[in-house]
Amino acid sequence: MTLSLEFLVASGIGWTTACGIYLMLRGRTFPVVLGLTLLGYAVNVFIFAMGRLWIGMPPVLQKGAGAADPLPQALVLTAIVIGFATTGLVIEMALRSRHESGSDHVDAAEPGSREEQA
Repeated sequence: MTLSLEFLVASGIGWTTACGIYLMLRGRTFPVVLGLTLLGYAVNVFIFAMGRLWIGMPPVLQKGAGAADPLPQALVLTAIVIGFATTGLVIEMALRSRHESGSDHVDAAEPGSREEQA
């Protein structure tokens, strides 16, 4: 049995999405940040894969020749920049929340603490 490239890309996107969702459902802030980042990577690869790979095609239109579509690359490049900025903001918010509450748990209450039992 031989695996196709489409199957490998689709399963890679699926596994990355599943790991991102799993990490986002964790109770600590660091795994949540990692989950958001992984989910962003999965979306970027999905958008890039939907643009198809053009081999030997010019990136700009010429007479009588086809051209590669630059839109998916532009979207992914923009998403990468926005993803870095968003990740930085979320990390700063998580650090501030830990400083204010004294805990890195998402709801600021440690499991089994007195606050949670009350």
